[in-house]
Amino acid sequence: MQPSLLDLLQHHAAATPDAPCLTFEAERLTYADLDQRSTRLANALAARGVGAGDRVALIAKATPVHFELFFAAAKLGAISLPVNWRLSPQEVAGVLADAAPALLLVDGELQALLSASTTDIERIDLDDYPAWRDAASGTAPARTVDPGQAVLMLYTSGTTGLPKGVTLSHANLSYIARMAREVWGFGAASVNLCAMPLFHIGGIGYGMMALSQGGHTVLLQQPAPAAVLAAIASYSVTHAFLVPAVIQTIVDHPGVDAMPTASLQRIIYGAAPISETLLKRAIAVFGCGFNHAYGMTETSGTVITLAPDEHEPHRLRSCGRPVPWVELDLVDPATGHSVATGEVGEIRLRTPMNMLGYWNKPAETAATITPDGWLCTGDAATRDAQGFVTLHDRYKDMIVSGGENIYPTEVENALARHPGITEVAVIGVPHERWGETPKAFVVAREGHSPTEAELIAFTQDQIARYKCPTSVAFVAALPRNASGKILKREMRNDAWLQARP
Repeated sequence: MQPSLLDLLQHHAAATPDAPCLTFEAERLTYADLDQRSTRLANALAARGVGAGDRVALIAKATPVHFELFFAAAKLGAISLPVNWRLSPQEVAGVLADAAPALLLVDGELQALLSASTTDIERIDLDDYPAWRDAASGTAPARTVDPGQAVLMLYTSGTTGLPKGVTLSHANLSYIARMAREVWGFGAASVNLCAMPLFHIGGIGYGMMALSQGGHTVLLQQPAPAAVLAAIASYSVTHAFLVPAVIQTIVDHPGVDAMPTASLQRIIYGAAPISETLLKRAIAVFGCGFNHAYGMTETSGTVITLAPDEHEPHRLRSCGRPVPWVELDLVDPATGHSVATGEVGEIRLRTPMNMLGYWNKPAETAATITPDGWLCTGDAATRDAQGFVTLHDRYKDMIVSGGENIYPTEVENALARHPGITEVAVIGVPHERWGETPKAFVVAREGHSPTEAELIAFTQDQIARYKCPTSVAFVAALPRNASGKILKREMRNDAWLQARP
């Protein structure tokens, strides 16, 4: 049995108590600090009646409290529930009603997110939190950690419908340490930049990478390009996870080529498609190793990665191969049979990283995880003879035009090569003759004014004509969730389509 994240924190707190663990703005916590704070928080929670299996919710932007709560829950046998503070009050109320937390920690600036329906939940304002926490005992609770017990609950982004609470166990999350050490090259000397929302697995999960190895984690609330570059220079950052939209803003930032980024060893990217043009530019700017990361909340994070030495020109569209503790199959959802090499199938995964299930949703859990342990992702992909996986799209996003299957990602890749485009997303829209055809939503690069006819002709030189968009709309920005994923379901709403002919 491999050590849990709590085991590793306690090991580092004993072995290197004064080593820098977590930095946020002017505050720096050592490993001893984080261990002691989480112990006091665990005892403060217990004094409020929080026990094994209870959920403790947190509504706050990136803060060390997220990590304190995670480890306090681990010590108490409770479940940490960081809530998406970018949701509407109605959506927050839905999450809290579903999760039924025993206690809510909330940043005073975000109190407006709490509706009348949540007033019965006991809460602690973060302004009062330090004194409340520190008044509790510093003696660690006498409790044995059950590896199979849930310790973290994250609500899915809802790109495919209503959010669902994904429950993750100590054992699920223990593989973060193996990923950090064996795949992404983290060690005790690593400095990890975490600029993702901590209510997302790409934030709180990725934020545990350096921590699991005794390294230093630097938190940012927002991945503004100037702030990211300044943090890299100030803290000699070695590792960072950045979504493509953020990478784009950084490589476009004035003077980026002259910024001191030599400390960088690895940039991990994912959560949304990246164009080959942007990837090549980023590799040239930063000069470090790049890893593509594919994973889900339901898989406790990354399960497929493209290593730096695998970023060859013919593989830049691939997300890589599964990590050693992950089994992968591509399956025809209609038949349940595996597809042949090179054919499109749904990615299915079997790994000890797979979630325990969706909170209070046994039917949805059963529809997602087969009786023999395969998690059905809904993502369409191909695999070559060497095992490299290339994403096509989610099956629900596939466009069927005149009987032909069109994967929007292929169209988006073609359009993204145009020098006048900075971002693009493609969806299917109704068509009298063909049933549906591709429509492209484009964010033009500053100083460029491509036309609809120009872009359609551009794609016709690269891909089959039946795959090319029949219409193009120019927009200021694409709708995204907090993790950077493009919300295509919003783009299919009549209000969005009518406002953008």
